[in-house]
Amino acid sequence: MNRHIPKNLGALAGALLLSAGASATELVYTPINPSFGGSPLNGSWLLGNAQAQNDHKDPDAPSRSASSLSALDRFTSQLESRLLSDLLVNVGNGETGSLTTDDFIVDVTENDLGDLVIVITDRATGETSEVVVGQN
Repeated sequence: MNRHIPKNLGALAGALLLSAGASATELVYTPINPSFGGSPLNGSWLLGNAQAQNDHKDPDAPSRSASSLSALDRFTSQLESRLLSDLLVNVGNGETGSLTTDDFIVDVTENDLGDLVIVITDRATGETSEVVVGQN
């Protein structure tokens, strides 16, 4: 049983197959990096990947590791932090007081208007900062 396909039908089938491929759309490049027009949501991901791959260290950068401090220095720092925290909690209760450390002096007083005044003095330079907490 030999079937014979006419030449015109084979040519028609070939033309249909070729026309299906002609309906493809063009490729459009979309940048990833937000600096070059990409989505701003990609920025933190790209930065995180770059920092994870960066194995270069600045030799002039100060060490930020806690292990460079002695146990006594760490304890002193934590104690100062706790005392400052307690002082600020007392300020919230309307109490006044003072805290002196190696680096700064914190004075909490109340002015004539009933506002709390916190004066922070840098012991090394003598510079002061003043924070006034008003009662509304």
